[in-house]
Amino acid sequence: MGRRTLREGGVSGGADPAPDQPADLPNGAGPNGGSSGGPQSLKLLLLANPHHLASPNLRSLVAFLRGDDSGFDVTLEVVDPARQPELLELHRLVATPALVKLAPLPKQVFAGSTLPSQVRSWLPRWQQMEVVSTLGLSLRPAEMDGSRTQREVQLEDQLLVLRQENETLIERLGVQERLLRMVAHELRTPLTAAKLALQSHGLGQIDDHRFQDVLHRRLDDIEALSRDLLEVGTTRWEALFNPQRLALGQVVADAILELEKLWVGRRLELVTDIPADLPDLYADQRRMRQVLLNLLENAFKFTPDGGRVSLTLLHRTSQWVQVSVCDSGPGIPREEQERIFQDRVRLPQTSGTTSGYGVGLSVCRRIAEVHGGRIWVVSEPGEGACFHFTVPVWNGQSGPAEMQAAKPPWP
Repeated sequence: MGRRTLREGGVSGGADPAPDQPADLPNGAGPNGGSSGGPQSLKLLLLANPHHLASPNLRSLVAFLRGDDSGFDVTLEVVDPARQPELLELHRLVATPALVKLAPLPKQVFAGSTLPSQVRSWLPRWQQMEVVSTLGLSLRPAEMDGSRTQREVQLEDQLLVLRQENETLIERLGVQERLLRMVAHELRTPLTAAKLALQSHGLGQIDDHRFQDVLHRRLDDIEALSRDLLEVGTTRWEALFNPQRLALGQVVADAILELEKLWVGRRLELVTDIPADLPDLYADQRRMRQVLLNLLENAFKFTPDGGRVSLTLLHRTSQWVQVSVCDSGPGIPREEQERIFQDRVRLPQTSGTTSGYGVGLSVCRRIAEVHGGRIWVVSEPGEGACFHFTVPVWNGQSGPAEMQAAKPPWP
């Protein structure tokens, strides 16, 4: 911060300084507006769960704030919102991770995936605001700054704060809208399975016991999704999962049976390759079933009668299992292969004849990522598509944060 010159009216009860001389600073204040004995104080509150704290962005932000490069004497408190949910209401937070500047006033809230860049961009302005506050004088800027008064400078600062808070609110509303849309989409899967079971029972293809079993399980799914819907207003979608030790082979078998109405009688070649020595995984069973149902439903839907659908589980490394679902459908153009995993993206060549790909693949992407894995597609137009995703192997993990310790080396 350059030195400022105090003009007429800047100091009361004393002689004005010469125009070309810097004004005396208050006792203990240095040329940068802080105390000459040390950097300015900055009190921050970071609300993030262990999964968020394991991400590279937040790790770098915490290291930066706790280091000596910020230019402030930072007091950083890190809180898991699951342990102190009252802080979400106190600071009116809709999404986490979030960083709250508690002091010096005014309070500010930052949220979203760009927390490090947001904080770094505000550091210079916080230093400037501290200079004005520490001097406690009615500063009149140099001629090149025009004729703005201290009040106008303060109003400009407050306007910038309001703009930043408005951008944060818009981002939170967008997050909430995506969460609600995805949970609503997920309700389709158990409802479709229940409808198929009802049709099969009416045709005499399944007995009463099997019919009631399907209905009970699908109603349990709907109840669990309803709980998710109630929670999305106060937490991130990524927090709504419970990873445990899981044998994926049985989940695969159940998913194929649930969708039998989509492939029975169509002369499809259905191939499964599940190694007998496949290790257990560390994953949320309900979320894994969602991914499998979404990918298999798309494969059956886009494969013509007499085509081929395959599902393969491959133990790629000691830490990861790769799941692949392939079809012999129309394929996906290269320019669409990244975009289809975004929210509400439909392929123009299929949108008129089918209901996918829509929200489902973006749900799959989020589930894969929250488990620490990845999802991608390999396809050529006219040659079908293969969707691959990775899931961590069970190695005695104790929490979601450990999923971020190692990333799969592909693709």
